[in-house]
Order: sequence, then structure tokens, then C-alpha cells
Amino acid sequence: MGGAVALALVVACATGAGAATAAPGGPTAPAGPGPAATAPAATDADAPDGDDVEVIAPPSRRRGATVARIVVPTRARPVLRRADRATRVAATTAWAGHDQILLVLAAARHGGRDWVRVALPQRPNRSSGWVPRDHVELSTTRWWIDVHLSTRTVTAYREGRARRRWKAVVGASRTPTPTGLFAVWEHNRQRRATGFVGSWVLSITALSDVLEDYGGGPGRVALHGRGGASLRDPLGSARSHGCIRLDNRAIAWIAHRVPAGAPVRIRR
Repeated sequence: MGGAVALALVVACATGAGAATAAPGGPTAPAGPGPAATAPAATDADAPDGDDVEVIAPPSRRRGATVARIVVPTRARPVLRRADRATRVAATTAWAGHDQILLVLAAARHGGRDWVRVALPQRPNRSSGWVPRDHVELSTTRWWIDVHLSTRTVTAYREGRARRRWKAVVGASRTPTPTGLFAVWEHNRQRRATGFVGSWVLSITALSDVLEDYGGGPGRVALHGRGGASLRDPLGSARSHGCIRLDNRAIAWIAHRVPAGAPVRIRR
């Protein structure tokens, strides 16, 4: 990692919600089968045609979730029946250039075409949009990450069963960790595990509700490790600017098992 990029990473996550950086094509967690929150209800404007619709269950901690790898650049419609407000969705992530893999919330058929509704990694938080089914490759995951802010814990579930639970550092009162259903977005291994963000940075689709930009990033929230100055904030405290900090062994455990697109539910 070049000096300027490394500096941007340290500054970004030192303020808690920065986007992780890594060399393009850096390692990602293997896509495995995996895990729970309720998708937002579709509006009447999103009602599907009367044709047969592919059934995709909403994300569930017990049953798992469907994820979509964007195979060609596409456009996401906030409302299925309106193409005029569609936003561009790239086939790779904006920060590290990894495959763009997004959490699927629903499926529908409209205009003789199949569509899937995906959680988008943009502001405002919890944004979603409809993309053509033939522009994505679907798979499933059995993993689910639950972040509980009041207890300052992170729990990893697989097939509804808690596999690991760890204490974490969460956002401070003035720079809180945003709540809602998000997803793992990037896996970025760090060359120096002793740096502020530790050994791994797992960016998620959430962005800070308070900090718009810092350290070269857009205020991206991440689960990451600890090292250097970040060790001064004990696990179980609320002292970050939005990111969720874990012990390096914990974040490495997650990085090697939980794939991009897996649900991350953050609740109070």
C-alpha cells in the first residue's frame, strides 16, 4: 500500500467511519452459503406484474440471505415502475475495486422482465433499488452479523446459531454508529496489523450520519481490527466515530468466513 493511501486509511478509520483501502483485487472472504432482518415493504408503485415471479425470501438470521454479484454495470430504480430516477451501479466497488456483491431484499417481474431489489452502498442509509435480474448472479449465504450497540457486542450467526460473540468499540454519542440492516461490502487485509485499524477492514454498506467526508473517504462505516493508538479505547466502550472495532483475532475470524453481501444488522 503506497504511503499516501496508507495515510488516508489511518486518518479515515481513526475518525471511526472511514472506508478501508487495499490494493485492488485484494483478498475477499470466500462466498459461502449464509444469514436476519426484515426487508422494507415495497410500495404500490413497486407491485409486480401478474406473471410468475421468482420467489426470494427476505434476509433472515435463521434462513440466510440471497446476494447478487453485479456482472455488468447497471442502473438501480428506487421505484420499479419509474426509470427516470435510476442510479448507476458499477460491477466493482468504488474504493478497492472488488466484485460488487449486494444484499437482495426482494424480487419482482415488471415489463416482461425479472428484477431484484438490492441494498445500495450509498446515502441515505438503507437505500435500495431494483436492478435487472439478468445483470446479476445470485447466490446464498448462511452468515449473519449482529451488532448490538447497547451491549457493545458483535455476534456472528450461521444458520441461525450464534457461532462467536465479541466485545467491540462502537460509535460515541456525538458520532454514533448508524442503525439498520446493512451488508458486508469489501474485505481489505492490511499490510500492517499493528496500524490503527488492525489486520482487516470490512467496509459495510452503511455511512456515517454525522461525518460526510474525511481521510479521502465518504464516511464509510466498517468493522475493523485494532492496533496502535486505537488500543487506548477498551473493548466494550463507545469511543469511535462510527466504525465497529474488534480484536484482531475476531476480525480475522469474520473476514475468513463471512462473505461480501452478508447481512449486518446494527441495532440499539
